[in-house]
Amino acid sequence: MEQVFFIDDEQHIRIANRQTLELAGFEAQCFSTAEKVLSLLSPEWPGVVVSDIKMPGMDGLDFLARTMEIDRDLPVILVSGHGDISMAVGAIRDGAYDFIEKPFAAEALIETVRRALDKRKLTLENRSLKSELEAQSAPGPRIIGRTPAMQRLRTTIARLADTGADVLIHGETGTGKELVARALHEQSSRRVNHFVAINCGAVPESLIESELFGHEPGAFTGAAERRIGKFERANGGTLFLDEIESMPLAVQIRLLRVLQERQLERLGSNELIGLDLRVVAATKVDLKAAADRGLFREDLYYRLNVVTLEIPPLRERPEDILLLFHHFVLLANARYNRDTPQPGAEQGAALLAHLWPGNVRELRNAAERYVLLGPDDRGGPDLLAKGGAAGGAAMSLPRQVECFERGLIEQALASNSGRIKETVESLGVARKTLYDKMQKYGLDKRNYK
Repeated sequence: MEQVFFIDDEQHIRIANRQTLELAGFEAQCFSTAEKVLSLLSPEWPGVVVSDIKMPGMDGLDFLARTMEIDRDLPVILVSGHGDISMAVGAIRDGAYDFIEKPFAAEALIETVRRALDKRKLTLENRSLKSELEAQSAPGPRIIGRTPAMQRLRTTIARLADTGADVLIHGETGTGKELVARALHEQSSRRVNHFVAINCGAVPESLIESELFGHEPGAFTGAAERRIGKFERANGGTLFLDEIESMPLAVQIRLLRVLQERQLERLGSNELIGLDLRVVAATKVDLKAAADRGLFREDLYYRLNVVTLEIPPLRERPEDILLLFHHFVLLANARYNRDTPQPGAEQGAALLAHLWPGNVRELRNAAERYVLLGPDDRGGPDLLAKGGAAGGAAMSLPRQVECFERGLIEQALASNSGRIKETVESLGVARKTLYDKMQKYGLDKRNYK
């Protein structure tokens, strides 16, 4: 409900106006002093304050001044006696939304409060839109997810991005390790230079040193001309070493030295080349365990393990499955010039029931098939067919129901730009039910505007 704080030192006035406001559909809280209200206000608070001017302790004008320090756009309606009109007019110049002269009719209070609430709503919507536009235009790829683990991941990336520290990323296949590496690069000052990626497991052992460090003509049979390696190519930027666990032990020794000294020699050269770059390595295995088994150099592990970012598998964040699928469907619709609707209840349940061993990559492929082949309720193939997206339930039934319910509410909020009235209508539930569910799942309508 729309919130109104009413401040007056006289109890009978508080009681009467609280009844007036609540009958008009507002959520009214009354206070005998202004001091009690200040701690409850914030730039995000969506309500309106109605305050008497003349009160013991902090009066309405002092309260207005303090409120303007919190948020200059927060509507404050002052209640003034006949002798305070000039004072009230001056207060409007100082930032008050409006004033009401005593004695006032209930209709006058309700109308003024309603206009102030409309203004507050518009202000917060504009701020939310501005923040969203800034987020969308910020450098770097978007890492989608509202689970606590993904929120922590985004926060950590933002903190690390411009430090230049080397980073180790750990996650299963398909969780988005390169996406995280690119986010680190694009959110740093190094984004003006190259992001260079190499999959250490995809390069033959005989060629990996040349790929990484480069070579001079004649360095080995077939080396007819100079080659600039990945390290030099990434100088000033970021080098991403994917599947670092696949790197041969002999190459790991040289890699360790380059990381420590930030210098390299091309194969066949004695010239040292200085390096200024960030190295981001990624692995799907436990490198410490691999080092204990002699499959990975322990000293290189500790050199890489300055900061480790853990990417959770999709099965550990099922609340994000429908959100991600919705996002990938929108991308695929734009890419293939389609207008495929979002999945229905049965298909959404199938998405939540699947184990997703291929993680986000598998989910994205399923979304693209869904867009290209069409949902099965239009006669097309099954949503999850011919792509491995089948299997037993990954969660208990109550957990699936919760995830599905949350996903439906999030989709409805997103489709209606966070507007509660339209969301209630599209879901076919009571307003109170929707608010209870949003509170249960920690959803805020402002995140969907």
